Amino acid sequence: MLNINSISNGIVIDHIKPGLGYEIFKLLELDKADYRVALIMNVDSKKNGKKDMIKIENVINMDMAILGLIDKDLTVNIIENEKIKEKVSMVLPEKVEGFIKCKNPRCITCHENVQNKFILLNREKGIYRCNYCDNLYSCGGRSEKNS
Repeated sequence: MLNINSISNGIVIDHIKPGLGYEIFKLLELDKADYRVALIMNVDSKKNGKKDMIKIENVINMDMAILGLIDKDLTVNIIENEKIKEKVSMVLPEKVEGFIKCKNPRCITCHENVQNKFILLNREKGIYRCNYCDNLYSCGGRSEKNS
């Protein structure tokens, strides 16, 4: 049996959909960390059957809302003295700049040095609209067709 110890102080990103843990690990550049980090994949979950989780033995400054764009159902637990001090659920941000890339080949962001900007259109479905060309983006990572 695999045994991953609890952490004293740091962050646990929990309830990540299976397979998305590695994406978050790369996004946060945890492979370059000089502190203990554990990426645990396909763990049994009472709630969802399987899940990924990341344990970070350090307090890092991160934009938690960006994590919600990858998986809006994950939770971030802030750990102090081996106890959960705070549990943070994801709330999608109203505006996202520089994280989502527009997939419309005619968008100005694809040809000019213009930072991508997306505005939240539908919180429940996780749909954003490109500020420049109106292309739609779903938090699942796929472009939506404009209606």
